[in-house]
Formats: sequence, structure tokens, C-alpha cells
Amino acid sequence: MQKVKKGIVAHCIFVLLFSALVPLRAQDAGSTISGAIVGVTGASVANAKVTVKNLVTGQSFEAQTDAAGRYNVTNLAPGEYEVGVSAEGYSTNTMKVTVAAGESKVADVTLAGALSLQDLGISSDQAQGTAADQARLNKRSHMLMLHQRIGLIAAVPLIATVATSFGAGGRSTSTTDRYLHLALGSAAGDLYFTSAYFAIRAPGIHGTHSRGPIRVHKALAWIHGPGMILTPILGAIAFDQKSKGEKVHGIASLHGPVAVVTALAYCAAIASVSFKF
Repeated sequence: MQKVKKGIVAHCIFVLLFSALVPLRAQDAGSTISGAIVGVTGASVANAKVTVKNLVTGQSFEAQTDAAGRYNVTNLAPGEYEVGVSAEGYSTNTMKVTVAAGESKVADVTLAGALSLQDLGISSDQAQGTAADQARLNKRSHMLMLHQRIGLIAAVPLIATVATSFGAGGRSTSTTDRYLHLALGSAAGDLYFTSAYFAIRAPGIHGTHSRGPIRVHKALAWIHGPGMILTPILGAIAFDQKSKGEKVHGIASLHGPVAVVTALAYCAAIASVSFKF
């Protein structure tokens, strides 16, 4: 009789535990994060590593994209997650995603192309040199990173300067239009030469040779570099002529064409190291 009672009690405990665990299990299995991983050109990135980390508990889940660049992570508890994606030949990217209980959230991630050490002219042997070499390499990498970031920012006022040039040089030009064009040009020039400073002052690595997109990037600098010096000089002459009520003439008339060529070469230089073709 006692055995029967113990069996009934054990059965009841089992039923209670099972009843409590099933809703939790169903809740955990109800949330999903999925999506597509693509490059900046829109091409699918296969075999990319996807890590989905719960920002509260720290628990991580890993997945790999299929041939179509898609991934799917299930059995997630509701909460805030960080989706991190990495793939060979691409820079790492992350994004935050919040999922509710039972929700299926789509999180598509775009990966930018990453320049290799070989593209920068640094061999694998040189990257594993002495501590002094490593410090020099770290300084170069840091300064080139600043060069790239400031250079991207400089593109905004540079394009705006070209856009406002049409109003600054026409027959109905107002003083306000000219001063706006001048202010934007000054901002673009300051940012440009700050960016150039970091590129020029970045310590070189002995025995290295630039190749690939870096060679194109440096070649275009021979166009937009002199252009960024010549453009404000011609602009100052044109500004003075317009301020005197004169029509822009002489060498100052080249201000517009030189500015356009400079801007195009600069944008092409940025694109050469921002996309993988």
C-alpha cells in the first residue's frame, strides 16, 4: 500500500514538473532570428559565421550561412540580442535585434570589403616581426584608419561645395551664395588636408610595396591632391572678381572645371578602397 502511495506521489510530482517545464520550453523555442548576409555589391556571402548573443545573459548561439547567404537561429528566449557576422575577405559587422516571445525577426546584415595585409603591401612575415616592428605597424594602421574616416567625412562638404558652385558663379549670384560656397569649400579643404596629414605622416614599413586598390588610391591622389591646392587659389581670384562686380575671367574661369575634376578623382579614390570588385 505504501509503495502504491509513493508511486502516486512520484507520478504527481512528475506531472507538475512536466507542466511547469513545457510552457518554458515552448516559450524558448518560439523566438527566431534569421536573415541574409550580403556584400556591399549585393552578392550573397556564403559560409559566413553568425553569432547571436543575448545581451542580458551573455549566452551565444552560432550559425553559418548557406550557399544563398541565409542563416536561421531558433530556440531563442525573448530579449535583446547582438548579431555579429564575420567572413573571410570581409570586415566584421554587428547589429542589435530585439525579439518578443514567439516572434520571428529578420536581421539582414551587409559586410564591407576588407583590405588584406598584402593589399597594404605588408607580408605575413613582416606582420610577425619584432615588438618595435609591431608598434610601428600598429601606429601606421591607426593613422591610416584616421585618414580613411576623416577622408569620408570630407567628401560631404566637398560634394556640397560643388553643388553650390552653380549658384555662386552665375549671373544672379548673391553675396550669401558666394559666402556659403566659400564656407563649404573651406570646411572641405580643412578636412581634406587633415586626412592627408595622417596618410603622409603614417610611418612606412621598409621593403613593402602597395598593390591592388591601394595603388589606384595613391595614383588618384596625384590628381585630387594638386586639385585641392589649385581649386581654392582659383576660387579666391574668382571670388575677388565677383565681389568687384566683374565677370569671372582669365585663369579664374578654370575654377569650376578644376573643382569638378578634383571632386570626381577624390570620390573615385574613396571608392577604390571601399568596395571589392
